[in-house]
Amino acid sequence: MVSRMFRLVTEVDKARHDVLRLRLRETNTAASPILRALRGTPGERQLPLQVWALDSSDALAGGLVGHTWATWLHVTYLWVDERHRGSGVGSHLLARAERVARRERGCTAARLETWDFQAPAFYQKRGYEVVCVIPDYPPGITEYTLTKRIG
Repeated sequence: MVSRMFRLVTEVDKARHDVLRLRLRETNTAASPILRALRGTPGERQLPLQVWALDSSDALAGGLVGHTWATWLHVTYLWVDERHRGSGVGSHLLARAERVARRERGCTAARLETWDFQAPAFYQKRGYEVVCVIPDYPPGITEYTLTKRIG
């Protein structure tokens, strides 16, 4: 019985978090020849990738924040100021991130998550395919995971 052998605590603990992440990485690396082959290569490191659209006064008109890892671009955020939506800024941000990921970092695919009220159709028009749908995440909203081959 778990409760007699262990004390379970619910708290944020950075030191335990770091140990857990390291141990999980070691376990995954031991279990997966693919992850083992990544060790010690440039593809092992997660590198930030950010693209910004600035207007004539250097104010933020839009931006994309993500990272590359193991030949994948992961788009975490893509946002365009309401005044600039429909002008192509979002398409240019996404295309630039894909180009940098492909040409400079050797990425062959991209992935992202978006909600039903955000932009699934925007991404699909740019070649992304829905690979996962999670209804009610959060309740009343559907989340989509989309991927695209970029290289």
